[in-house]
Amino acid sequence: MCVSQYQRGCSPPALLLLPLFLLSCSHLLAHGAIQIPQNLLQPPTLTKMPESLTAFSLDDIMLLCEATGIPTPSFRWVKDGKKLNWIGHSGSGNFTAHGDKPLSDYQGHYRCYADNTLGTAMTHTVKLITESTPTLPKQKRSHKTAEEGASVVLHCNPPRSSTIPHIHWMDKKLLHIGQSERVTTGLDGNLYFANVLKNDSRDDYTCNAQYISARTILPKEPISLTVTPSNDVARGRKPQLMQPQGPHSSHLALRGHSLVLECIPKGLPTPSVLWKRMDVNLLETGAWTDNHGRWLRFDSITQKADGEYECLASNTHGSVTHSYTVTVEAEPYWVKEPPSLLYSPGETVRLDCQAEGIPTPTVTWSINGEPVAEVDIDPRRRVTGGVLVLKDVVFGDTAVYQCEATNKHGNILKNTYIYVIELPAQILSSDGVVYQVTEGGVARLHCEAFGSPRPQVTWESEDLQNTLLSDSRVSQLTNGTLELFNSSREDSGVYTCSITHNNTSITAHLEVLKRTMMLIGPQAVQVTRGGDSWLDCHFTFDPHLNRPQILWRKDGQKIMESSLGDKYTLLGNGTLRVADVQSADEGLYSCEVITDLDSVLASGSITVVACPSPPVFLSLSEEQDHNLTLSWTPGNTHNSPTTEFVVEVKEEKHPEGKWESHRVTGDVNHLELHLLPYSTYRFRVSGVNRLGRSDPSEISEAYSTQPTVPESYPLNVRSESTEPGTLVIMWEEIDRRLHNGSGFQYKVSWRQVQEHHWSHTHVPHPPYLVNGTRAFSSYEMKVQAVNSLGEGPHPVPVIGHSGEDYPLASPSKISVSVDNSSAIVRWQPVDTHTVQGHLLGYKIYLKRLGSQGGGEHRVIGRREVREIKGGVERGTERKEERWVVEVNGNKTKDVVTGLKLYSLYELSMTTFNRKGEGPHSPTHPFRTPEGVPGPPASLDFESPSETELTLHWRPPTQPNGQLVGYVLQYQQISDSRNSPPQVEMIYDPTVTHLPLEGLDPHSRYVFYLRGRTSAGQGPPITGECATLLDGVPPSNISTVIGERSVNLSWVPGDRYRNHSFHIKYLSKTVGGKWEESEQVNTLQAFYSLTGLQPGTQYRLLITHGNYTHWEDEIQTTGPELRGVEGDFATQGWFIGLISAVVLLLLLLLVLCFIKRSKGGKYAVKDKEESQMDSEARPIKDETFGEYRSLESDGDEKRSVSQPSLCVESKLGSDDSLAEYGDSVDIQFNEDGSFIGQYSGRGPAPTGNESSGPASPVNLDPPPPPIGPSFAGILDRTS
Repeated sequence: MCVSQYQRGCSPPALLLLPLFLLSCSHLLAHGAIQIPQNLLQPPTLTKMPESLTAFSLDDIMLLCEATGIPTPSFRWVKDGKKLNWIGHSGSGNFTAHGDKPLSDYQGHYRCYADNTLGTAMTHTVKLITESTPTLPKQKRSHKTAEEGASVVLHCNPPRSSTIPHIHWMDKKLLHIGQSERVTTGLDGNLYFANVLKNDSRDDYTCNAQYISARTILPKEPISLTVTPSNDVARGRKPQLMQPQGPHSSHLALRGHSLVLECIPKGLPTPSVLWKRMDVNLLETGAWTDNHGRWLRFDSITQKADGEYECLASNTHGSVTHSYTVTVEAEPYWVKEPPSLLYSPGETVRLDCQAEGIPTPTVTWSINGEPVAEVDIDPRRRVTGGVLVLKDVVFGDTAVYQCEATNKHGNILKNTYIYVIELPAQILSSDGVVYQVTEGGVARLHCEAFGSPRPQVTWESEDLQNTLLSDSRVSQLTNGTLELFNSSREDSGVYTCSITHNNTSITAHLEVLKRTMMLIGPQAVQVTRGGDSWLDCHFTFDPHLNRPQILWRKDGQKIMESSLGDKYTLLGNGTLRVADVQSADEGLYSCEVITDLDSVLASGSITVVACPSPPVFLSLSEEQDHNLTLSWTPGNTHNSPTTEFVVEVKEEKHPEGKWESHRVTGDVNHLELHLLPYSTYRFRVSGVNRLGRSDPSEISEAYSTQPTVPESYPLNVRSESTEPGTLVIMWEEIDRRLHNGSGFQYKVSWRQVQEHHWSHTHVPHPPYLVNGTRAFSSYEMKVQAVNSLGEGPHPVPVIGHSGEDYPLASPSKISVSVDNSSAIVRWQPVDTHTVQGHLLGYKIYLKRLGSQGGGEHRVIGRREVREIKGGVERGTERKEERWVVEVNGNKTKDVVTGLKLYSLYELSMTTFNRKGEGPHSPTHPFRTPEGVPGPPASLDFESPSETELTLHWRPPTQPNGQLVGYVLQYQQISDSRNSPPQVEMIYDPTVTHLPLEGLDPHSRYVFYLRGRTSAGQGPPITGECATLLDGVPPSNISTVIGERSVNLSWVPGDRYRNHSFHIKYLSKTVGGKWEESEQVNTLQAFYSLTGLQPGTQYRLLITHGNYTHWEDEIQTTGPELRGVEGDFATQGWFIGLISAVVLLLLLLLVLCFIKRSKGGKYAVKDKEESQMDSEARPIKDETFGEYRSLESDGDEKRSVSQPSLCVESKLGSDDSLAEYGDSVDIQFNEDGSFIGQYSGRGPAPTGNESSGPASPVNLDPPPPPIGPSFAGILDRTS
């Protein structure tokens, strides 16, 4: 129970000397002993001790020796038992080299002594070794040659030194040679190759020996290694040990030192190394593997490591072992050390010095550096082993005593002083200290007194009627402390401590507070592994105390709270959350509430309900008829009973072996297994409960079964002959696990059907080839399994055939019955003797010769003219179409589909078997009838006015006969869905456009256009469209103002026709006049008004009819330009000149317009009509505008109109007109080339195509972008 204390008031005058003393809290290490005050004389105490070292130069020599004491100690050194003539620095006895002595003169054993008036302290003896810096003798470069797969050792042999060098194998680029299980550096520094590979060949294997103490790295001459190819690599090599040599080695290690056991094998493939302790688990020894498993390392070895060890190196060809005996001994080490203390005259001193070691060390005593045996005999002094007793001490007994323990491995030394002194009595504890304790606790009121001889103290309470020591709960310790057990609230008060025969005293105040109590502690809970658990810890405590500390422990170990979401989380009310509970979280949990005065503890537990632990102790019974019984011991069930066990068996002799599972109930711990002969098995077992399956047990030792003859024969024996005159016998190989022994082969037997003699041979694997047979002859075949112990069961023969040859004949009497685009082909099958193999079927070779026709016929479509002559199409793009129809089996007819209508075809047939095809039959011609055409190739629209639409189309790409005209159906789209469809019949197949008038400008229409042949109407192409409305100038205009220009941009209306207008502008300066821009089209969407003056206000205006359509006021950027007096622009002569030029230009424009009106258009038309006859007009690669010039005068009207607002045309749509009663969203065409020729707008401006406004900073704004493509607005062709 802890007691809280704090001081009230000031210390009494008797404690003014207290700052001069440093006293420990434990004065009774020896009876009557107290520590030495710092202001008194003090014996020497060593603070730094020398260590043995190896010096490679005079600068390396530094032996430490420093001590404290009052007066300051002096130092002296002894070398090899003789005092050195050495002078140290003030306050330090460190020994360094001095003078001109050679380095070798400093080698020897050294001891340092520190003296003052109260005694002499000395160090243990250290050894100083001197060596010259290691150097390399002159070397020759060595070269080694080895076969691939052999083992190689590259020797390092670093210079000898008392310090062990660190070895680094590197290449010429100073990169470390890669280390692995195959390539390892040994303890001797050599580089060991368990087996070499071809890529190990190199000429720069360099051993670098690093001597850390000498600050030197010595690189040896590089070693060349050449690896030559070898055929022995496939055979492999059994493991052998390169290090250590022999079957056994012994090692002596000292306690606390490191030890490395080495095991470097050679072999092919590279052996694996397994370390084990013969009697206990290797982990209990503190050992761990290093250097890729080739070393077993003990960093700080203990007595537990003493024992027998084994290294097992193994590969697929065998194994080798080496045993080690490790003996652990120990240098002397202290078990009990005597303290340095202060004593009063007449006391008895006992110095207890106990040391252990292997072998047991001898303990000797010295006084001030002199052995006790050489000091005068004193009857008050008695030495027994490690105990020195000195009775009735006097001032002259003050000295430094040395206890030294020695065995064959070394020695240790301890300096202890006895200081005999008399000092006046004083109270060292503070006055007015307040002590706090909780109810039931132990209160300790301190009254530490100092003096020699020891002063006696007494305690009194406020209640002078009761003597404190008469209370059984009260006791007084020898150091003056008053202990009060089982404190109660009534014990609170003031207590006084006084020194007997002295008027020195102090007071202490005791406060007894309420005890801390646990209200709800942690309970015993069960948790499923992976779940969370909450453990409560609710408590109450005295409000005068600080907030308590809550300390959780698991199995006695403190739990460190982790971050949120991790394993442990401590909530505000003290509850502990354990997240993701696993088996390791199972245990006893305690919650301790710790205040400044007391603590309370409550415990609970977590029981993890989880999957069972793996079974252990797998064992096998004796084998009988390849059957044995596997037994095991179930693992920990983790509080959930095991419901079943999963036994897994793996066959390892053959690489295809996999784990196979067997299941038994949870109350059975054995299973009878049937094993295959000549196999090696391993076993493992897992347990299963309601929470899942355990990890597998440790895999059992390998178990091998005896060989026997094969118990089965190969299956699926067959002929896979492909060449005439050969018989290829094939079969399914028997699983290697069923070979049942060594020397496995297949006995292959064959004979021709109806023969009696069998031929046979032995082969290791399929197939087997028999030569010299006739084409497609029948044979009996059988394959039997054989191994070194005999033959397996006899199989049943099967029938096979030798290799096939090409068929000799083709089908005959071929006839064709045509039905539209399909035809039924019939034929007479070939004779089976002519097949020369298995008849797989027939192949029908079809060839399309072209379209039918009588005489010449021209069709306009896709910019080409095809001429039909002699019944065969001979056009610029004519291609013969060929394909093959394969008929499997012995059929005599088949249906050929996918024929093109109105075409000429011819066919021929062949017979085929596995070898290939026979000869072709004579060709047989036939033709297909005329059919309905495909949909027109395209459908486009243009709108000359608000009530007119003109449809343009291209003929079908697949006419399937002679076109006789077109059928157009169209219907107004409305909500009522009762608008009647209109039908237009076109009887001229050469017509490719049709104008429609009287349309509703506020409605949309859907159009269906079909081609016609004598066979009927084809599928339609569908389009949806609306007319364009008369255009108006834009009203929503954005402006970007520059210094001498303003950029105007707008968005053209979707259904509005292109409209021309002018932008008027007026400078608001004195004398400003209205000016007008050039003609602007709404489809431009952008216009840059230039020629403005900087820093000037302008009024912009657009009119439509008799009213203002849009206006705005702007001010250009930049400084305002002020007019110059007498500007030539205001002169009369200049105004007259400009007027004359303008009149001249107007006159020229009028003349040009008259010339154009007199027939410029018809000249072009006459020229083109002279090149085309009236019967056919080929569409060439010119623009569609040129094509329009071939049409009627109505087309001239189209050339100045705009297209209509339409959506994409659909080829072959089956939609009915009724589906277009409702309006639909507008769609846009992706191809604008065609409809752009129809629009009436002028040539599109070039340059910047961005629709955004120009930057106001740009004085020369970019050209306006191209307006929106009316191909996108008007037409989308499928």
